[in-house]
Amino acid sequence: MRPIHLITLITLAVQGSHIGSRVVASLFAIELGANPLLIGVLISAYAVFPLLLGVYSGRVSDRFGSRYPMLAGTSVLGLGLLLPFLWPQLATLYVSAVLAGTGFVFFNVSVQNLAGGLGSPEERTRNFSTLGLGYSGGHMIGPLITGYAIDSYGFTFAYACLAVLALLPAVRLAANPRLDVAPRASGPGRKSTLQLLHSAPLRRAVITSGLVVTGWDLYGFYVPIYGHSIGLSASTIGTILGVFAVATFVVRIVLPAFTRRYGVEMVLSMAMFTGAVFFLAFPFVEFVPALLTLSFGIGLALGCGQPLTLDIAYNRSPAGRSGEVAGLRLTINNITHIGVPLAAGALGSALGVTPVFWTNAAILATSGFLARGNGGR
Repeated sequence: MRPIHLITLITLAVQGSHIGSRVVASLFAIELGANPLLIGVLISAYAVFPLLLGVYSGRVSDRFGSRYPMLAGTSVLGLGLLLPFLWPQLATLYVSAVLAGTGFVFFNVSVQNLAGGLGSPEERTRNFSTLGLGYSGGHMIGPLITGYAIDSYGFTFAYACLAVLALLPAVRLAANPRLDVAPRASGPGRKSTLQLLHSAPLRRAVITSGLVVTGWDLYGFYVPIYGHSIGLSASTIGTILGVFAVATFVVRIVLPAFTRRYGVEMVLSMAMFTGAVFFLAFPFVEFVPALLTLSFGIGLALGCGQPLTLDIAYNRSPAGRSGEVAGLRLTINNITHIGVPLAAGALGSALGVTPVFWTNAAILATSGFLARGNGGR
């Protein structure tokens, strides 16, 4: 098996456990009596330490390689998911969210740095698209496993399943010392991280990435809340999110062909505008087949975001600082992860879920405008 395919399978499992934990966290919090504002705080808890450690995790990956940060990250993620199984309380969900977010950022930055460093520069777009299939697969299996585990055996059992899913990659990484690439040589006189943003194309790519991932995360958190409010079962909610993941998987298979024909920036921009339209319609629909259709359309749109912004950011990274750029990208992502969910939670408490979906539409439309300028150098 080629290294890119192995790390894609590992990413599928880690991403599945991570995204599944977000679904069970929001539903379990509702069951334990949390209101939308408290759920917003829970959402933000996933991003607190990733915000603080994103750039640092990238520098660790640049200096020491990707394998050890990936191994440590999956282990911490698995531990965090075990806690609610052992102590099923609302306070534990917040501790679990912090540990899960911390472990995932170390894994995520390093696996992206590893994918970019495998093979020749000409293979990079294909590698990121392949890695994107792992993220898509994780988004598919995570909600499905979570939904059916909750319906069959309860919330704590769902957490236990996700912990096992996170720890299996840790075993694989521990047994594979050659799954790594040599750190890239850095240029003379390393500058501060913020100076990376002096490059306008890199700056736009990083900000666009933050907006896209925020839209993705808000969708993953508020679809369960919306589904619960209209009386859908956990397995139906998981299926809706699973259809979204199938769409992201499908679009990433054909994405290289589209970008060769229309260009990375044009594809990214049009995808974001299309996703914004779907988000505007979502809270007005209660018919499950229509929700599945909308979820598939949103998945097609958002599925373009991660591999394309990864490609842009990696290609425009200074020598030896690709991991740091990946960490900066995730730091910007997590600034929006913290601020937007808190605002959305307050908005949801005051006005309901509908304005949250409208906020998401505005976020994607903004990212579409920014993406149109990414072609500049």
